[in-house]
Amino acid sequence: MSATVAVPLPSATVMLLRDGADGLEVFMVVRHHQIDFASGALVFPGGKVDPGDSAAAVRGRCRGVDALGEAELAYRVCAIREAFEECGVLLARPQGQEELVGAERLATLDRKYRHDLEKGLIGIGRMTEQEDLELACDLLVPFAHWITPTPMPKRFDTHFFLANAPADQLAVHDGRESVDSVWITPRQALADADAGRLTLVFATSMNLKKLANSDSVAAATAAAQGAAIVTVMPQVSESPDGRVLRIPLAAGYGVAEVSLKGMPRP
Repeated sequence: MSATVAVPLPSATVMLLRDGADGLEVFMVVRHHQIDFASGALVFPGGKVDPGDSAAAVRGRCRGVDALGEAELAYRVCAIREAFEECGVLLARPQGQEELVGAERLATLDRKYRHDLEKGLIGIGRMTEQEDLELACDLLVPFAHWITPTPMPKRFDTHFFLANAPADQLAVHDGRESVDSVWITPRQALADADAGRLTLVFATSMNLKKLANSDSVAAATAAAQGAAIVTVMPQVSESPDGRVLRIPLAAGYGVAEVSLKGMPRP
């Protein structure tokens, strides 16, 4: 009898970017050691799609989503909600305005809603209705789409998005799901992982390498906007040098296979 293959859970990740003194920086958090996926690893903020992310009332509270299907919308709403829950950044505007919520308004929203959102006591649609906000889905740029390989007991169907971090919002880890946070250049994160100073799962490592091809927020955004999203579901296979993970070359990572030697789980 064949083993049951786990169904991948829809999820979304947001790669918050800023221009730093040493070039492009991305915000990352360290997962709590008790989290059942990527515990202790440095990751981008993100998580599973909640039912409330695709609630009927949410679409009318989002900008730039007219051409999106329900699943596409839910991934974007999830990315925005997770950024707010996990690092206190809210990509949202007062209804009909152009500027994102500022630091003072954000602090009030944080106190009123962040805990209840994290606990699933309310959906993000309720917050946007009560506060007359619209989610800035138009500021999310699709970057990648990864699906956990079939041998894994827990699998995710994850959409990665880029977003320019609001200058007046302070990104900080939540102290619960994530226990530390850092703004870091992609190259530094990769170097620290190579030196054993931190842990990166495979998808995170590959997306950092892809992001490292750009030296500014503008360049990274332009590159992502000009590239097709090719779904990546790594496949384990044998090679003369041992087991490797194969990924589509067309996905834009510059390689088609990566050695499994010394690698954390995908």
